[in-house]
Amino acid sequence: MATQFTISEAEILEMSSVLQSHRVTDTVAQVEGMLQQMTDVTLNIAVTGESGAGKSSFVNAFRGVVDDAPEAAVTGVTETTREATAYSHPSARNVILWDLPGIGTPSFQSSTYLEDVGLLKYDLFIIVTSGRFQDYHSALAKSIMQAEKKFYFVRNKVDQDLEASAKRRIKQALADEDVLNSLRTDCEKNLRKGQAEKSQVFLISCFYPQRYDFAALQMTLLEEMEGHKRHALLLSLPNLSTAVIQSKKEALASGLWKRAMAASLSSVTGAHTRTHSIIPNVMNTLKSYQQTFCLDVDSLQRLASFTDISLEELQKEVTSTFGKELSAHTVEGLLSQAASVQPMLANQLEKMVPILGTIVSGGLSFVGSYFLFNSALKDLSQDGERVMQKVFLGSLSKHTD
Repeated sequence: MATQFTISEAEILEMSSVLQSHRVTDTVAQVEGMLQQMTDVTLNIAVTGESGAGKSSFVNAFRGVVDDAPEAAVTGVTETTREATAYSHPSARNVILWDLPGIGTPSFQSSTYLEDVGLLKYDLFIIVTSGRFQDYHSALAKSIMQAEKKFYFVRNKVDQDLEASAKRRIKQALADEDVLNSLRTDCEKNLRKGQAEKSQVFLISCFYPQRYDFAALQMTLLEEMEGHKRHALLLSLPNLSTAVIQSKKEALASGLWKRAMAASLSSVTGAHTRTHSIIPNVMNTLKSYQQTFCLDVDSLQRLASFTDISLEELQKEVTSTFGKELSAHTVEGLLSQAASVQPMLANQLEKMVPILGTIVSGGLSFVGSYFLFNSALKDLSQDGERVMQKVFLGSLSKHTD
C-alpha cells in the first residue's frame, strides 16, 4: 500500500459544495442520502417473445443463475409462464427481470398482448425468439416503439443452429460466421419490414453466455441507459467482458469519496469508539465491491454451476486480500496501514473541506478510507478479469473438444 495517490480537484470541489453544514449529524445524513438514491431506484426489464423461445432461460442467464437453481425462473420445452413473474437479481435486488407469458398463446394474443402484460411498468423490453421469424415479432416491436419504449431483439439458441448447419456443411460449405451473419440479416430484414428500422439484433445462447453476442448486448444496454438506472444495471451484470469490468470500476470510483466520507464520519456518530465504529461501514462497502465484481462466494458458486469449472479453481484466480473472506481484524489492519500513507494530504483536506477540520483525525480517517476503497477497486477488478479469463478459456476448450 505504499502507492501515492491524490484526490482530484473536481472531487474536492464537489465535497466542498455538498458538505456545507458544520454539524456532523447533518453531513452524515446528507451523504448517506446521496448514496441511498443510487440504491433506491428500480430497473424493470421485460423479457418477452413466443412460447418455447427460451425466455425463462434468458432471465436466468442474465442473472447468472442456472436453470435448476432454487431462485431460477422455471424452464421447459412447453410454455411454463402463465403470468408475468418478477425475478430480482441475486445480488442487486433493485434490478428486476420480468418473465412474461409467451405471445401468441391462447391466453395472450398479439393484438392485446402488451396491454395484458402491463406495458407501462417496464423500462425496456427484450424480445427473445428462436427458429423462424414470425409476423407477431414485427407487430410486437412496432407496438413497443409506438409506446416510446426501447426494445432489443435477441435470437436465442444459435448454438443449435450452428450444430444443425454443421450436419449440412459438406454440401453448403458454410462457416460458423456465415451462418450467424445469415441469421442476423434475416432478423434485421424482417424487423425493417415491420417498420422497426433502428432495432438491434443480438445472437446468443443462454447455455453459453460467454460466447456470441451476450457481452455486446450488455454493453449496448449500458450505453443507452442513463442515470441511476444505468448504475443499477451495470452493477448487476455478470463479468462477460473486460469492458463491463472496467465500467464497473469507473462507476464505483465516481462515488468513492461519498463512501469514504460516510465511513469516516461514522467514526464520530457511531456508538463505539472511533477506532472500531468505522470498521463495519468499511467492511460493508468492501463486501458490496466483492459482489459487484462477482467475487463473493455466492457469486463464484453460481458461476461454477454455470460452467464446468469448480468453485475451488475459480477461487484460485482471486489473489488479492480484498477478494478474500474479510474479517474485522483484517480490515482494521488494512485501514490503519492506509491511513498512515499520506498524513500531509489529510491536513490539506482539512483546510480545503472545513467539515473534516471539525473532527479530530477526520481528515486522516477519510484519507485512509478513500485510499483503501481505491486500492480495493483496482485489485478486485483485476481479480474479476482473471476469473473471467479462466471461464472464457474453459468455455473455449469445451467448445473445441
